[in-house]
Amino acid sequence: MNSEGPAATDGLRLLPFRGLRYVPERVGSLAAVTSPPYDVVVRPDGLDHLESSDPYNIVRLILPQAPTPGDRHRKAADTLARWLAEGVLAADPEPALYVYEQRHGDLLQRGLIGALALSDPADGIVLPHEDVMPDIVADRAALMRTTDAHLEPLLFTYRGEGEATGATAVVEQAVRRPPLLATTTEDGFSHKLWALTDPAEIAEVEKDLADRQALIADGHHRWATYLRLRAEHPGPGPWSYGLVLLVDTARYPLRVRAIHRLIRRLPLSDALAALDGSFRVRRLELELPAALDALAEAAAGGNAFLLAGDGSFHLADRPDPGLIARTVRADRPEAWRALDATVLHATLLERLWRIPDSPDEIGYIHDTAAAVAQAERHGGTAVLLHPVREDIVRELARQGVTMPRKSTSFGPKPATGLVLRSLALE
Repeated sequence: MNSEGPAATDGLRLLPFRGLRYVPERVGSLAAVTSPPYDVVVRPDGLDHLESSDPYNIVRLILPQAPTPGDRHRKAADTLARWLAEGVLAADPEPALYVYEQRHGDLLQRGLIGALALSDPADGIVLPHEDVMPDIVADRAALMRTTDAHLEPLLFTYRGEGEATGATAVVEQAVRRPPLLATTTEDGFSHKLWALTDPAEIAEVEKDLADRQALIADGHHRWATYLRLRAEHPGPGPWSYGLVLLVDTARYPLRVRAIHRLIRRLPLSDALAALDGSFRVRRLELELPAALDALAEAAAGGNAFLLAGDGSFHLADRPDPGLIARTVRADRPEAWRALDATVLHATLLERLWRIPDSPDEIGYIHDTAAAVAQAERHGGTAVLLHPVREDIVRELARQGVTMPRKSTSFGPKPATGLVLRSLALE
């Protein structure tokens, strides 16, 4: 990658880089060394499963285990250095953009992995839609700083023409060639990767993206981390770019799912008692899929939440309008005020339950069954949410309005471990 400063542009600039990839002959299988993104791994069960799947699983870099944060980050850096020295990971011979395909049944997603020139929030080139937690940004920054690497790509989207033109045409041409790698992970997704090194193809991508803006679909904390580390390394250089997967959602629409809350120290009985008189609460003697259907039906008519933790489900909906008016900020667009995540944080967590917004108190879990299981196991309360539509997310982002943190989960997310970026190589 040319690490001169980003060229002046009103849009996206995605540059080739020398990807770090696993050497297939040195690992059990490519599937066994991959992982979901760090914040999707359910701990401790999912972490233990990944660590035991292969001694070189990427989770040892993105979620290293040690007594202190400093020890964890140094352990990751030492592990990365050892794997490079042993030939477990190796850099590709020349810079490339990488075409990445994920497929599962009828679902097909394709995009480009590259080093994206970082832009200032005021430029409006990259649109965040969620707030971030400073402690997570600090931890990710320390990990990237210590390893001198971007270990997993962020998921960004842009809106193309919906046809095979420009960058999308380059992607479609690439997938007709033999891939660099192909594997199928245990969740049933197949993954393929191709390298783009042809200057003409790279130029076509650059031309097409030059006037486009991107929505952060997944990776707000890591994007904030990129910006923090760029501020620590002023001037042109590798820290002026961040590893991303860029998907044209006009051609490959993403799925939008909710991220659920685990209220660690709030017993479900106390949570339900605090809602009395403020929400309609009904106990549902249903299995999880049917309970989620009931949540979706209720959410179509207004704010609704599914609470769990005692072996059954409780649907809370129809909040008191006066309570909402008193607890939700009035200086935001109506679409933001009506978000379930807004009402959850402003009305339930802050006013009714009085739960501090800290990682010790609130866990964020993508998988519904895992959220329910952890609440039941530890005597807490799981709050399951219905997903927000992508058009609402994008419109709020264009208005510069951020949603409450962890409001959405776009997917499918890129598998971590297929291609890494070493800043030391640039």
